[in-house]
Amino acid sequence: MARSKITVVGAGNVGATAAHIAAARRLGDIVLVDIVDGLAQGKALDLSAAGPVLAYDCQITGTQDWAKTADSDIVIITSGLPRKPGMSRDDLLTKNVAIVKDVSEKTAKYSPDSFIIVVCNPLDAMTYTAAKVSGFADNKVMGMAGALDCARFNYFIADELGVSVEDVHSILMGGHGDDMVPLQRFTSVSGIPITELLDEDTIAGLIERTRNGGIEIVNLLGCSAYYAPAAGAIKMAEAILKDKKTVLSCCACCDSEYDAGGYFVGVPVILGKNGVEKIIELDLNNDEKTAFEKSLAHIKQLAAKVNKLI
Repeated sequence: MARSKITVVGAGNVGATAAHIAAARRLGDIVLVDIVDGLAQGKALDLSAAGPVLAYDCQITGTQDWAKTADSDIVIITSGLPRKPGMSRDDLLTKNVAIVKDVSEKTAKYSPDSFIIVVCNPLDAMTYTAAKVSGFADNKVMGMAGALDCARFNYFIADELGVSVEDVHSILMGGHGDDMVPLQRFTSVSGIPITELLDEDTIAGLIERTRNGGIEIVNLLGCSAYYAPAAGAIKMAEAILKDKKTVLSCCACCDSEYDAGGYFVGVPVILGKNGVEKIIELDLNNDEKTAFEKSLAHIKQLAAKVNKLI
């Protein structure tokens, strides 16, 4: 049986880490693509040399030649300028639209049957860009945001309570940014609502830290996070490749769902062999609906800017 083929675009911190996790989880053969001469090749060689130690024997190729990505099952787009201290995700829009546009055109040319997972920022706008430029069906293009944001929220809750991170489950909606919408009403620890375990002020503090989780790392490292974003992208890829029917939050195209009107926004979905197989519609209360609509309005503003650039 032929192995699955995963192309990771961008061999920087996020891309190389995603390739490493994919190899360690034995998801298939991997192609690392980068415009910088030698970067993808060197990291691919290093990852290949780790195979005998970590017991994976997939083929890992580093290249600048898009022809080597042909017939990929999944293309993960990590290429793009990362945030630096003092920058918002929106500050990256113009330059990253050009990068994602080019990558999406090449993806459509060489792997027209693939699924696209977008990781670069501003996430919701870049996912919208990839969908519009590639022309792929809505279920085949998605953005990695909710998997990361939920992971951060889950970690902060687990750390606060002194419990296993495996026992914490949460849902976040809206854009990947300061106006993301963590839903405490749908967040639990082994089925116990967090409202039964934490007071209102503590929960509010954890939500605020989750919203600022990215910039907290940027300010500490001087660059964007990469371990957790890469892990989130590979979790999504694995759900598709193994048809796991995984329920998670991600950036997906919503039309009638949540009255979004055809925009890509963070919502809970089911991921399987057909990509986004279902968008789960929650009955939001007035406060949750107001927060989601505010976040969606921001996404629509960014999408309008994207339309002028592509």
